Amino acid sequence: MEALDRGGGAGREAVARAEALLRRIEALGSEEARAGMARYGIRTDDAFGVSVYELRRIARELGSDHELALALWATGNHEARLLAGMVDDPALVTAEQMDAWAAESGSWDVCDQVTSNLFDKTPLAWEKVDEWSAAGDEWVKRAAFATAAALAAQDKAAADEPFLRILELCRREAGDDRNYVTKAVNWALRNIGKRNLRLHAAAVATAEAILAEAETRAAADRRDPAARSGRWIARDALRELRRESTLERIRRRSP
Repeated sequence: MEALDRGGGAGREAVARAEALLRRIEALGSEEARAGMARYGIRTDDAFGVSVYELRRIARELGSDHELALALWATGNHEARLLAGMVDDPALVTAEQMDAWAAESGSWDVCDQVTSNLFDKTPLAWEKVDEWSAAGDEWVKRAAFATAAALAAQDKAAADEPFLRILELCRREAGDDRNYVTKAVNWALRNIGKRNLRLHAAAVATAEAILAEAETRAAADRRDPAARSGRWIARDALRELRRESTLERIRRRSP
C-alpha cells in the first residue's frame, strides 16, 4: 500500500472503504468479461471483468472523493483504478499524483479513462500534455496525447492557441512507432481537427506535413519505423478529417 502516500495519502477509513468496494466489484465480475477484455488487448492479470458502464454507476453513487480515489488506485486492481479516475476530485490532484498514475496505468483503457475522466479537468492538464509528450515511458507519453484528445473533445471553452501548440507536438512525435503512442497521437490530431474550421485547417496541414516527412524517411529507408508510424497517423487522420460528414459537423459547430 505504499502508493497510498502519493498525492497526500489516504487515511484508514478510505482504505477500508476501498477494500469493501473491491469486494463489491469482484462480485460483479465474470470470466467471460475478462476474456473479452483480453481480446481487446486489455491487461487482465489483476482484473475482475466488470464493465465501465457498471463502474460509472458505482461512481455516481460515490460522488467525488479524493482520498477514496487514492486508496482505490493503490490496490492495483484494474477496475479499482478505473473507478479511482471517476471519483477523484480534479482540484485536489497533484502533479506528483498525475506523474505516478500516468506511469502506472499499465493498460490502454486505464490510461484513456483516467485522462478523459480526471486529468483533462485538472488545472495541470495543459502543462502535463507538454511535459509528458517527450517522455520515454510509453504509458506516460500516451497519457500526454490521450489528455490532449480529451481536452479537444471536452473543454469547450478553451481557445485555439493551446491546441495549435499540441498540433506541433503531434508533428514532432509522429515518428514514435510504439503502438500506444502512435494511436494516441493520431487521436489527438483528429480530435483537435474536429473542434472548429480554423483548427480543422491546422490539423489537416499538420497531417500533410507528417505524411511528407514520413515519405521522405521512407525514401531513404523503407523499413524506417518512424516512416511507418507517421504514414499511418497522417493517412488515418486525413481520411476522417476530409470526410464530408466530418466537415458538415464542424461547420454546424463553428461560428
